[in-house]
Amino acid sequence: MVTASKPAASLPAPGHPVLLRGIAWDTFQALVRDLESQPGKRLTYDNGHLEIWMPLPPHESYKRWLGRFIEILTEELDIEIRSLSSTTWSREDLLKGVEADECYYIQNEALIRGRMAIDLEVDPPPDLAVEVDITSLSIPRLPIYGSLRVPEIWRFDGQQLTFLQRVNGNYEAVERSQAFPLLQSEDVQNLLMQALTMGETSWAKLVRRWVQDNLLV
Repeated sequence: MVTASKPAASLPAPGHPVLLRGIAWDTFQALVRDLESQPGKRLTYDNGHLEIWMPLPPHESYKRWLGRFIEILTEELDIEIRSLSSTTWSREDLLKGVEADECYYIQNEALIRGRMAIDLEVDPPPDLAVEVDITSLSIPRLPIYGSLRVPEIWRFDGQQLTFLQRVNGNYEAVERSQAFPLLQSEDVQNLLMQALTMGETSWAKLVRRWVQDNLLV
């Protein structure tokens, strides 16, 4: 039985994932609960294989900039969202689970508004997930998102931002976002690169002006 006091000592060092094999579903769920208070950890589970890793600052910066962009965008476009950050999404019937970098209900926000318990076996998955893929991991995460039926992923690999749309269980690169049809990946990537040279508050103001000038009719 995993206790709440021990996982902190056994967590991997940042940037060095640990892959465990033969992990039962109940053990994975216990770890999700026991590590809930540990900041920044990520769990990926696929048919008995469990990967645990702690992101480095570049990962957390990029994922937060993308999250903040989405939040500014939806404020300016007056779109209601439900932000669930790095929630663990899992389905026991599929033996799969993944912790998003950022995730949002957008089209289906009204269906889960105010709900603290979401069951992906009966409820829709998040409409959009952000995946910052700059750490070498053993378990591919996109197929898990596909199995969980997440319709759209924004994937950033450290150099390029790609909008991915789920088609027949797999993800295909698309130029425009499914959730925000006016939005092109190139525009978001250009803004993301500017975040590297600006203070975060100044960058957020820049993003807000860009949305007002380019997307508001």
